[in-house]
Amino acid sequence: MADSALEVLAEIRRIASEELQLERAVEASDELIRDLQLDSLGLTILAVGLEDRFRIKLTEEDSARVRTVEDLATLVAIRASQEHR
Repeated sequence: MADSALEVLAEIRRIASEELQLERAVEASDELIRDLQLDSLGLTILAVGLEDRFRIKLTEEDSARVRTVEDLATLVAIRASQEHR
């Protein structure tokens, strides 16, 4: 993972712990729904937290392509680099 994706992964872990009260460690290979058991509200909280932190906008199309924590971290890192050019 690139540095920017690692920064996003750290933020995902913070949101999962502090805002979603997940009791387990979040790994890059975890599936958001199956492994982390996030429902639509949890996914929304995670997305809004990432949008606010990295000043990006995620779309419905984005959510269709994201299954794992790593997918999400990579997507957010790419969006953030595009937004801040």
